[in-house]
This record gives sequence, structure tokens and C-alpha cells, in this order.
Amino acid sequence: PGGLVAVAQVTSTADKEHNWRQCSALVRRAAAQGARLVFLPEGFDFIGTGAEQSLQLAEPLSGDIVGRYRELASPLCVPMSPGCPQAPSVSPCPLHVPVSPGCQVVATYRKLHLFDAELPGGLALRESSFTNPGRELLPPIDTPVGKVGLAVCYDLRFPELSQALREAGAQILTFPSAFTVPTGAAHWEVLLRARAIECQCYVVAAAQTGWHHPGRASFGHSLVANPWGTVVAQCQEGPGLCLAQLDLGYLEKVRRELPVQGHRRGDIYG
Repeated sequence: PGGLVAVAQVTSTADKEHNWRQCSALVRRAAAQGARLVFLPEGFDFIGTGAEQSLQLAEPLSGDIVGRYRELASPLCVPMSPGCPQAPSVSPCPLHVPVSPGCQVVATYRKLHLFDAELPGGLALRESSFTNPGRELLPPIDTPVGKVGLAVCYDLRFPELSQALREAGAQILTFPSAFTVPTGAAHWEVLLRARAIECQCYVVAAAQTGWHHPGRASFGHSLVANPWGTVVAQCQEGPGLCLAQLDLGYLEKVRRELPVQGHRRGDIYG
């Protein structure tokens, strides 16, 4: 059980063709190295310069971007976990859309928590100005490397979500992200490792990196943490790929030796 996974780190812009070339090259490289599942970051299809451009670039799930990734997955026989194509509607929704080797969309998770914040240095982001939040948590999905619980970026800050996925059977939690530089430097690794430790799950976090346009940059440092909270693979800055071997036997050993889930006091705090 388990297997080799690849985590792609890219710098998306408003140029969809540029983004496609980056991502598809990394997916092919991951497949050539034997990866059984490839994770892409939030905004892998595009990151616009603002609300107006993001709305203009948004596509339905039946559009060109998801179609290309479905075609890419099939000949390579590598399931992919695209982080955040845009959904149809008046406002786009950040999505997490796993794609199978048979060219099927396996699930569609819509990001529950939207990032509205004013950060040190005058950086302000308001996802609610151009996106709609999701309304449901999806059950973990079966993949060749284990049961994957779906979340997106800012969802990482809400441990109740991760616990709910763990209780539903997740062995792997994934957080495709575009963390800002100040929040990433302060919180990225510690939050991901905390979710891994608390839930005794592998955590896979593909991230955006570098400058998307003059007003926005992302932290990078995509990583995989094991159920003990150890970082077992990590990118630094710049586009690239890191690979990690997931061992579900090890996961079960950690859970058996330190059975925190059975010690939770649901009778006290739900």
C-alpha cells in the first residue's frame, strides 16, 4: 500500500499557455520517475492580476483546461490532483478536482474558507470579492496511494476540517496552495506538520512560488510530511518537483502505537 507521489511547484501567471507548458512538463517528468499520483498547486491554471481578470479567465469544468489535463492523465496512466481550476457561475469557485487515468473527474471539492486578509506590508487579498465558497466537505477519495482528503490552501488553518477528513477515513491530506510570502515564512511548514501530527496522516502540499505579477508573490516550499510530522520531501523556491514514498504500513504503525484518535473526547467537545 502507498507508493511514490510527486508534488509540482510552479509560478502561474495570467498566461494560460505558459502555465500549461509548466505543469504538463512536470507531470510528464513525474510519470517518467515512476510517480503514481501527481499533485498540482492552487491556481495551476492561472493567477490573475485582480478580481476582474480572474472572472474573465474563469472556465467551466467542461472547458479547455480541465479537458487538457484529462487527456494528459490518460496516456501517462498517472492520476493527477489538479489544485484549483475555476468553476462556472457568476463568480468562480476555487476547486480541487482529482482526475483519473481514465480521463474522469473523480470529485469536485470547492474551497470552504476564503482568504480575506490585510497582511504586513500593505498586502491585501480578498478572495470573497471574486470567488464563492464551497458548501460541503467531501469524503476522502480512493487513489492508488491511499485515501485522500481534499482541501485547498486557506483551509489549512482550520484543523476541524482536517479532523473531519481523518474521521471519515483519510490517510493523506492535501492542501494545494498559493501562500503569500509573509504568511508562508511564518506559518506554512508549522501548520502542515501540525495537521500531519494531529491527524496522523501524510500531508501533501503543492504550492505556487515566485512572482505572478508585480503585485503578488507566493512562498513556495511545497512539501510532504509523514504521519509523525517529519518533512520527507520539500522544494525550495522556483518551479520544480519533489517526490516522496508514502508507506501506509508506517501510517498504521504510528496510529497503533499512539492511538490519539481513540482518545478524543467527543463527549466533551464534539
